Amino acid sequence: MNRPTIWIDADACPKLVKEILYKISARLQLEVILVANKSMFIPQSPLIKIIKVSLGADVADSYIVEHVKENDIVITADLPLAAFIVEKNAIGLNIRGEIYTEENVRERLSMRDFMKELRDNGVVTGGPEAFGPKDAERFTNSINKILNKR
Repeated sequence: MNRPTIWIDADACPKLVKEILYKISARLQLEVILVANKSMFIPQSPLIKIIKVSLGADVADSYIVEHVKENDIVITADLPLAAFIVEKNAIGLNIRGEIYTEENVRERLSMRDFMKELRDNGVVTGGPEAFGPKDAERFTNSINKILNKR
């Protein structure tokens, strides 16, 4: 099996998650590609690069979908992007360590649409909790589990 590339939907990805992935890249010699519409610091490594895309809705997502290969790993919190990743037989993982599947992506897209409808009708729904140390630990455990299966 080919070695996977790790893609990061980087604009909204927490710094801690990126740092975890940089360490994994060095340890396992895996390519990590960040896709973002703004510049950001990345460590100097031939294995880590950033693709800067133009501003606009879903430009980074479109780039990832166009370039991701089967069995690559994509780190994203974007549900429509996750749905495309699953369709392409790549692995989608969110920043809290949850692996996207065909079933849970559909379910989450439905819930997201329902919550948007509530907000559009004036119901205050709140957002996700802040990213914390437990989330980082779950993410690390999940990515290591995925990589150890290879």
